[in-house]
Amino acid sequence: MATTYNNFSKNTPDISLNVGNTFGIDADFEVPAFAEANEYVPDVDDTYCFDKSTTLAILAGFSDNRRVMIQGLHGSGKSTHIEQVAARLNWPCVRINLDSHISRLDLLGKDAITLEKDKQVTKFQEGILPWAIQNPTALVFDEYDAGRPDVMFVIQRVLEVDGRLTLLDQNRVLTPNPFFRLFATANTVGLGDSTGLYHGTQQINQGQMDRWQIVSCLNYLSVELETKVVLSKVKGLDNKKGSEIVKNMIELANLTREGFKNGDISNLMSPRTVISWAENYQIFSDLVSSFELSFLNKCDETEKPIIAEYFQRCFDQETSDSISNLIDQD
Repeated sequence: MATTYNNFSKNTPDISLNVGNTFGIDADFEVPAFAEANEYVPDVDDTYCFDKSTTLAILAGFSDNRRVMIQGLHGSGKSTHIEQVAARLNWPCVRINLDSHISRLDLLGKDAITLEKDKQVTKFQEGILPWAIQNPTALVFDEYDAGRPDVMFVIQRVLEVDGRLTLLDQNRVLTPNPFFRLFATANTVGLGDSTGLYHGTQQINQGQMDRWQIVSCLNYLSVELETKVVLSKVKGLDNKKGSEIVKNMIELANLTREGFKNGDISNLMSPRTVISWAENYQIFSDLVSSFELSFLNKCDETEKPIIAEYFQRCFDQETSDSISNLIDQD
């Protein structure tokens, strides 16, 4: 059955919020927002920590109608960052994952069979893009660099701030709502994947990349801020002993990131993986087994001794894949 979206095109931002007070960053200006939320506004995560430069880029998208792309490695919080900004502004926000199964018909709409007066009739069912462009909605394209070429050319039509959307099948031209906003997240910056981490990503037409007015790079956080993020998600470790354990987890994660950068290993720990490790540690009460279950078992066999060495360096313990244990088994 086709999905039906509610129309709220006449809603407009009716309040202003101070950026510093709302997002906890060093900035003193106001942004437009909605006084009341509707069903499309994401839930607020009160524990979320905002990165200043990324937050300012996203806010420019909302307040000044900039087309904003957030680029970064997996697990760095790109999509969540946009959602949490929207949540605090009460701005309706819808995310679409641009995997290879999303077609231009999914975006624009297609004929669908519906029941009217107990009879089956074929009617045009509007897609998510025509609906979003007519409403004060933030539309977020996740995994933007994995989109199909036919889908990318559909999106290109609305990348211009005043870009109208032509529906050829309907002989209609849609003018964007003044408070329609467009965002995207990507692991690469449109030049394809040179790391081997992101199979399925595409090179993006540079004429299209040129239409994204702001491209912000969200890198992994400092040890202090990442520790704060993990402890806010795993409250059982928010004590002196737990904080030390989490700091060591993040130091190990940074070793994997550095090892990946230097070509020593082909995988790395994202903040998402660190949170999973901390949660699993709470479940199993064992650092070694929770580390193996959360990350080590995902790694190449030939690289496990290197990662086990990272673990030993941070925790002064050995995993089952450490060199000494492998020698003992032989």
